[in-house]
Amino acid sequence: MTAPAGDAGWAVDLLQGMTAPSTRRSTIGCIIPAYNEESTIAGVLDSLLSQTRLPDVVHVVVNNTTDATAEIAGHYAGMHVRGEGPQMQRTEIFVHDIGENPDKKVGALNYGFTLVEGLDYLLGVDGDTTGDPRAVELLVAEIEDDDRIGGISAIYSIDDTDVESRFAKFLIAGQRAQFAAFNLQNLLRGRNMAVLGGQYSIFAVEALHKVVEQTHQRFPWVRDSEIEDSLLSLQIKSAGYLTKISAAARANVGGMADLRSLDAQQVKWNTGAIDLMWPGQRGDTKGQPFHPNLRLRWFENISMVVNGFTRLGFLVLLVCSVSFNAFEFSPLWLIPPFIATLLNTRVALAMHDANRKDYVFAMALVPAEVYMWIRLGHFSRSWFKFATRSQTDNWALQAKAESGGAGAAYLMPFAIVAVVIAALIAAWWQLPDALKSDALVVGWTTLGIVTIAQTAWLLLRALRRHRGFRA
Repeated sequence: MTAPAGDAGWAVDLLQGMTAPSTRRSTIGCIIPAYNEESTIAGVLDSLLSQTRLPDVVHVVVNNTTDATAEIAGHYAGMHVRGEGPQMQRTEIFVHDIGENPDKKVGALNYGFTLVEGLDYLLGVDGDTTGDPRAVELLVAEIEDDDRIGGISAIYSIDDTDVESRFAKFLIAGQRAQFAAFNLQNLLRGRNMAVLGGQYSIFAVEALHKVVEQTHQRFPWVRDSEIEDSLLSLQIKSAGYLTKISAAARANVGGMADLRSLDAQQVKWNTGAIDLMWPGQRGDTKGQPFHPNLRLRWFENISMVVNGFTRLGFLVLLVCSVSFNAFEFSPLWLIPPFIATLLNTRVALAMHDANRKDYVFAMALVPAEVYMWIRLGHFSRSWFKFATRSQTDNWALQAKAESGGAGAAYLMPFAIVAVVIAALIAAWWQLPDALKSDALVVGWTTLGIVTIAQTAWLLLRALRRHRGFRA
C-alpha cells in the first residue's frame, strides 16, 4: 500500500525531525558545600567563572563555618556575563550561609539540591577543588551523549606547585600517585567509576530523583555513611544508571600536607567503605558486599592485607634468621621491589601532569615504600574501628585534624606494629633450636609463595596497556 502523495511531505518532515540534533541547551546548577574554605573559595569561584561552559547558576552553601568563607564568596554574588551575541554566556552566583548544620556536608548538598529543581544537571564542586578550563564542558558533553549515565566524575589529581616543606611534598606525591592509580583502574574498567567523588562530579537530576524515589529518602545524600558519595554512587547504579569517570575532564582537589589530616581523611574514607562492603546492617545503611561498584574496594582491601603480610613477615623472619645465624641473601629478593618500582613508574608515566617529584617518588622505591606503610596504618585503623564498633564523628575528626587540633591517634598503628614485632621476636627466643629451624622453613616458604603470587600480579598490572588513557 502506497501513501497518498500529500502525505509524502509529512513523512519527510517527520524523519528529519527524528534525526535532527536538538538545539536545546542543557541547564546546569552548581552546588559548592563550603566549610571553613576562606583560603580556597575565591580560587574555586574564579575557576568556575573561567570555564568554557559556564554553569547556569552557582550556589555556595556555607555551613558550620567560623572563618570568612561567606564574606569572601559574597564578593562574587550576582550575575556574571561573558561574551556577546550567540557566544554570550551568563551565570548567577548565590551565597547561602545556613549556619550550624548537624548534617555538615551532606546537609549542605541536600540544601543545594532543593535549589536546582527543574534543571537538567547538578554539578557538585568541593570548596577546595578547581577544574581545568574545559572541565564542565567535557563533563556535560559526556553525560549528554548517553542517557544511561546518571553521574560522571572528573579525573582527580592534586596541585603540588605551592607545597613548601619536604615532608609535605612527599605526602602530596604519595597522594598524587594514589589518585593516579585509582583513576587508571577505573578508566581501564570501561570507565566505570566506583565512586562519583563529590569533589567535581556532575549528576543527572532525573537520576537523583530516581534514587530518592527508590530508597524512600527525602534527599539524595544521607548522613548514614561516612562516604556519602560512595553510597550515592551505589544507589545511582542500583537505580539502573551508569556511573562513569570522564575520559578528559580534570580537576585538582585539596591535598593533605601532614600526617594527622591525611590519616583522618583516609580513615574516614576506608571506614565508610567497609561499612558498605560488610554483609548485614550496622545502622540505617545495609551492607552490599556484592555490589559491582564495590569490587574495586574489595580488591584494594585484599591487596592491603597481602602488602601488610609480606612486609611484616619479611621483617620478622629477617630478624629471626639473623639471630639464628641462618640468614643468606639471595638476589631473587630484589625482583619484587624491582617489579613494584616498574609499576609505580608506569603509573607516573600515565599521569597527565607528572613532574620530577612524581618520577622520583616512583623510581626511588623508598618514598613509595614509606607511603605504603603509612597507608597500611590507615587501613589497620579503619578495620580496628569497624571491628570494635567505635562510634566516632569522623567528619569532625577530619575537620579537627585539618585545623591542627587532632591528637596522636594516627601514630597508634605504628606503635602496635612495633609491639607485635617485639612480642614475636621475644617469643622466638623462647623456642628450642629445632623448632626455630622448622619455623624458619615454614615461614620463608609461606612468604615466598605469597610474594611470588603478589609479584606476578604486579607484573601483569605493570605490563597492562593503558589504551591512551591519562590519569
